[in-house]
Amino acid sequence: MGVSALFIARPVMTSLLMIALVIFGAFGYSQLPVSELPNVDFPTISVTTKLPGADPETMASAVATVLENQFSTIAGIDSMTSTSSQGTTRIVLQFSLDRNIDGAAQDVQSAIAGSLRDLPAELPAPPTMRKVNPADAPILFMALSSPTLPLSQVDEYAERELAQRISTLPGVAQVDVFGSQKFAVRIQLNPDALASRGIGLDEVQAAAQAGNVNLATGSLEGAKTAQNIKANGQMFDAATFRRQIVAYRNGSPVRLADIGTIVDSVENNKVASWYNDDRAVVLAVDRQPGTNTIEVVNGIRAVLPSFIAQLPPAVNLNIIYDRSQSIRAAVSDVQFSLMLAAALVVMVIFIFLRNLSATIIPSLALPISIIGTFAGMSLMGYSLDNLSLMALTLSVGFVVDDAIVMLENIVRHIEAGETPLQAAIKGSKEIGFTIISMTLSLAAVFIPVLFMGGIVGRLLHEFAVTIVLAIMVSGLVSLTLTPMLCSRFVRPQRGLKHGLLYRTFERAFDLMHGAYAGSL
Repeated sequence: MGVSALFIARPVMTSLLMIALVIFGAFGYSQLPVSELPNVDFPTISVTTKLPGADPETMASAVATVLENQFSTIAGIDSMTSTSSQGTTRIVLQFSLDRNIDGAAQDVQSAIAGSLRDLPAELPAPPTMRKVNPADAPILFMALSSPTLPLSQVDEYAERELAQRISTLPGVAQVDVFGSQKFAVRIQLNPDALASRGIGLDEVQAAAQAGNVNLATGSLEGAKTAQNIKANGQMFDAATFRRQIVAYRNGSPVRLADIGTIVDSVENNKVASWYNDDRAVVLAVDRQPGTNTIEVVNGIRAVLPSFIAQLPPAVNLNIIYDRSQSIRAAVSDVQFSLMLAAALVVMVIFIFLRNLSATIIPSLALPISIIGTFAGMSLMGYSLDNLSLMALTLSVGFVVDDAIVMLENIVRHIEAGETPLQAAIKGSKEIGFTIISMTLSLAAVFIPVLFMGGIVGRLLHEFAVTIVLAIMVSGLVSLTLTPMLCSRFVRPQRGLKHGLLYRTFERAFDLMHGAYAGSL
């Protein structure tokens, strides 16, 4: 008894097995995320420290150097890059691919805590840490601009409304803002006015901070009633700041307007973004790892019409870049190549077998093997990308080999005079071990790819596993479904009258067969 005898004797069980494989594969296909390349997460952590007013040299010496000395003791760091600018230091730590990102984050957090005693005491907040994936580019860029409204007001719509709404959507990791123009009051002091009145910068800073607070004022309580005291101690525009008293000289108050120019401006006037030569605020949307890029973009586009309806007519919202469009085009092109390859394989099988029923049997192994592979891909958390679809395209020529070998051996016994059932049992028994050997040897060719290291190994890992899955599923189909169908549907061709097309192909095949035999 061969491996296939049980499946030949129980066609219902074999059919249910294949139907279940197709159902699980179809369900897995519906769950597969779509992306451009396999999801490769680089264990990378970004640490940001801010010290307003400090120049880049001070940030590099007093902040970056202290943090770098602490981070250098962490194991598994491949590279460490620090960038110091006006009031900001950013250090990017990239770990080896085998390092767990959560464990690395704990080590970085411990190093930050250990460096606090050596960092400047003037830091408004401790260094912040964030896990990042430098290989995952933003999937959507949007620009908000207005020809009439100030950019600070446009920034309010961008950051406080649109960015927050998009951040809550499924699959969105974060929304970065480029060219941020947050409103702020800028105090530009006159050194001569300060010197003539004997006022220092520290007095001006203290006065601005003391006059711009938002604290609980207290309450008034009586015998029968109690009343909360409401006093707004915050200043929101330049006109209010101009009236702020800095000091008293000769019995007269010195206000900010007397020693400088106070204007409504933005927090950082050294950054800017443009869209079509117009100043704009640009939002970049990052997706969560493993999510479907196309579905995330569709979800964002679904909420944009309701947001646009709430915008003033003077504010324009434009999509600068949509990464899902290139992914759709690339995946669609590879899917077309996959379907074309499948059609060509079926055509070649029909040309050489010249028998419709004999062509259908091995041709069924092709879609079942591909669909069954989707179940394994979904189980392993893979995605539909250029590399996995390329693996399926290459496997089209592999997955029908086993079925053709099985079919040919069974047909040989039928042509020798045996019944289809006897030929299926005998032929499958003879060729069963050969098909197992073919499947394992073909799969073994791609096993070395699984052990490749580095970034290339991570990218090709999904490619190798996908093509091995397709080969293994095709071997299963060839040992179960193919012999069962041969025992029911393949009939001897002796005594049948064939048409002109068949006889033409037969003569061409005989000539080719004779030429090949002569060349040997």
